[in-house]
Amino acid sequence: MEVRLKKDSLKVAGKILKSRLIVGTGKYKSFLETAKAVKASGADMVTVAVRRVNILDKKKPILTDYLNPKKIIFLPNTAGCFNSEDALRTLRLAREMGGWKLVKLEVLGDKKTLYPNMIETIKSTKTLVKEGFKVMVYCTDDPLLAKKLEDNGASAIMPLASPIGSGLGIQNKVNISLIIKQSKVPVIVDAGIGTASDATVAMELGCDGVLINSAIANARKPIIMAKAFKDAVISGRNSFLAGRMKKNHFATASTSNKGII
Repeated sequence: MEVRLKKDSLKVAGKILKSRLIVGTGKYKSFLETAKAVKASGADMVTVAVRRVNILDKKKPILTDYLNPKKIIFLPNTAGCFNSEDALRTLRLAREMGGWKLVKLEVLGDKKTLYPNMIETIKSTKTLVKEGFKVMVYCTDDPLLAKKLEDNGASAIMPLASPIGSGLGIQNKVNISLIIKQSKVPVIVDAGIGTASDATVAMELGCDGVLINSAIANARKPIIMAKAFKDAVISGRNSFLAGRMKKNHFATASTSNKGII
């Protein structure tokens, strides 16, 4: 008998997403490849680095020629910002250019690790929320600081799995689990995912979603990898909803001893 699973959408800052996979638009060979990967991923939200991607100059290749912002939710981000002032200026510019109020904030600490500067991140979050932005925030996997972001109005908490672009996968499952358990807003793992199985692990932990860029764009076959991530996120979410078996330190027979010959 076919099992039909109920629709399981993700709600972030009033936006309803059919897919729990969010994808980045950087590092691809072309906008055409970007568009094909996004389609294969099934994602209905993409991140756009305001400081790096041309979205307005019609004389140059433009992302909106390949991805329709009326069909795909654009999430402007502050990639490349290392202080609060630059991050705020970038997102205010995004609002002026496209009217975007739902944004992704990342304020980096140094160029070697690209770890978030949490002091500047919390400071920026406070300001953006006061200005009416809905802020999805890239952060460390520190549960106390994640709670601080939520207390200051963050619309989503986005802890790193491991350093940006490292492909190392989730390095601290305990901290991610603690963040999930304490958060009343969506928790979306962002940065460090390397392959589809990493995304499944994140979803099985109970994450509301994952954000992927490098793992798809840097794959030998990005379009196939995008489809792999689509399936992995769905599988991991279903596994979480199904509820895993209890772990045991000793073996338990698969068949009952009752009535054994």
